[in-house]
Amino acid sequence: MTSTKPLKTPLSQANITFEPFTQDHLADGLRMSQAVQWPHRAEDWALSLSVSNGVVAMADGQVVGTALCSSFGAVATMNMIIVDADMRGCGLGRGLMERVIALGGARELRLVATADGLPLYEKLGFQATGRILQHQGIARPATPDLPVATGTTDDIARLAQMDTAASGMSRDALLATIAAGGEILTHQNGFAMLRSFGRGKVVGPIVAKDAATARALLTEAANRCAGQFLRVDLVEEHGLAGHAQDLGLDHTGTGIAMRRAQASLPARSTDFKTYALVSQALG
Repeated sequence: MTSTKPLKTPLSQANITFEPFTQDHLADGLRMSQAVQWPHRAEDWALSLSVSNGVVAMADGQVVGTALCSSFGAVATMNMIIVDADMRGCGLGRGLMERVIALGGARELRLVATADGLPLYEKLGFQATGRILQHQGIARPATPDLPVATGTTDDIARLAQMDTAASGMSRDALLATIAAGGEILTHQNGFAMLRSFGRGKVVGPIVAKDAATARALLTEAANRCAGQFLRVDLVEEHGLAGHAQDLGLDHTGTGIAMRRAQASLPARSTDFKTYALVSQALG
């Protein structure tokens, strides 16, 4: 959770109300994320909202807080959690979180926390499960050690099965939306998706049976983006950070992956792993 710079008009903390997040609030979400120097474009907000329900906090007719809950079958991700700097210390972050947790229902809840948000999330029952390493930079051309092909939207059902096996999330609709405006990279043992985001491109998810396949998919993404800005959000425990550095993608930030288990997930295959997230917002 991040706080924004104060607005020019002083805000009252006495009359905070909460409303459902709608398309009409996208411009306010973008304004707030720009104030905290997030890279999200209007299109990136729209992608998140397309698979989410959410809440906005209002004070004196202004949006002063946002939070989204993105539901993917048995799992939901909590994201786009922003509180205006003028409203810190009045419990607004907790109020937003309690409401999006309720939207998640009985699902297992996940999020990627900043150090500032960590104490609140721990109080709300989230536990740290690992670290997410943000790598970005100008991609260097390279040749993958394994063959990587270009997929099509006809592959989505098969790739979604790999994704669910790796993550426990049912994201067919999200993957289809990403594929419609981006590129699919495939290997028999995994896949990745490449799309526009923020300052340039982002590769994610990267899902694979083994590290060699994951490295090949990341290499192909860098090759296709050679000379352009590329970002990837890596799951630290799977060890691709050094390879990302070799491809020109420097480590620029670390998030804490957190989980609040409210229900047991269905049994799933452990053959596939998620090496890189779709985004820190969407898991």
